[in-house]
Order: sequence, then structure tokens, then C-alpha cells
Amino acid sequence: MIIRSASFVTSSAKVSQMPPADRPEYAFIGRSNVGKSSLINMLVSRKGLAKTSGSPGKTQTINHFIINEGWYLVDLPGYGYARVSQKMRDEWDKLITSYVTLRENLILLFVLIDARHEPMASDLAFMERLALNGVPFARVFTKADKVSAAEAARNVAIHDSVMLRTWETLPQTFVTSASKGTGRDEVLDYIERNMIFFTGRK
Repeated sequence: MIIRSASFVTSSAKVSQMPPADRPEYAFIGRSNVGKSSLINMLVSRKGLAKTSGSPGKTQTINHFIINEGWYLVDLPGYGYARVSQKMRDEWDKLITSYVTLRENLILLFVLIDARHEPMASDLAFMERLALNGVPFARVFTKADKVSAAEAARNVAIHDSVMLRTWETLPQTFVTSASKGTGRDEVLDYIERNMIFFTGRK
């Protein structure tokens, strides 16, 4: 997929505030500080489109970006650790749950996982929730350049083995690096292939 245009549309604190569900939508989510904004900027080749920060919890609303005037890329608040109150974390959780279960044009959710670490309980629990609610998702391992290729591969393999204890099959998986552009073509091609499904369904 060639990215010809990418622009911010709106930030929403409620599902009811979002743009009309008239285009295919692909959302990105992960633990706080997993490198989500950097990955989004790398995918669309627009530095600064999604705001990055060294402080966890920067994304506090659901942010829509329109890509090629044909589909939405959605930046969701992170889950897990963030330097905010428990009340705020609970509000984010309700917002995320409402979005992934009620947004009818959501084609796929990309769950971002830090390739530097072995499986974390919060990531595994979140994916279990998605499966129970029938939400289609793919795994995207981020920051692969921060460790050796062997260590990244080892952590992905451990993640696979842990999931296969309870999962029959593994979700589609990508290994990426925002700074090196690793995985960009693979993720965008996957989005493009799934776009056909939305068009056919309509």
C-alpha cells in the first residue's frame, strides 16, 4: 500500500463522538509507552502525526486519522501502567471496551507488544478479552531494534509458546521497528488485503 495522504480528523472521549462508521477502520493499542505513536508515524511516513512522549499515558482519547481519504487509522489509549489515577485508568478501560465491542466498522485491532520483554500478564489478559468478545486482532511486536535479532526472536517464540497453552492458533504477527522501518510494508499490505473484506461486506 502506498500512503498518499494522512491527516488528523478528531479526538473522541466517547464512542458517540466518533466520525460516521462509513469507512474501514484499523486501530492500534498497547501498554503505555510501547511505542504506539512512533509506529503509527512510521507506517504513514508522517513524522509527528501521532504525538509521541516519553511519559506513559500520553494518549487519553480515541484519535482518528484519515488515510488516503479511504480508511481510518485509530490511535487508542494505552492500557497497563500509566502515571494517572485509578479513576482515569478505569475510564480509559470503559472507553476502550466500548470502542472495540461497539464500533461496527472496526476491521482489525493491532495489539502492540514490546519485543524487548517476555510475555506480560496485561498483554495476555487483554488479548483473551478480545477473543472472548470476538474482536479480530493481530500482534505487532515493537522496538525490535532495541535488542538483538536473536533476543527479539526468542521473546516472540516465548510469547507464542505461552499463548499456545490456551489458544488453538496464533494471531497474525508482525515484528517492527519504528526507527528502522522494519515491518512497515508487511503491516500496510495486511491492511490493504483486509480492506477487500470490508468492501465486499458492504
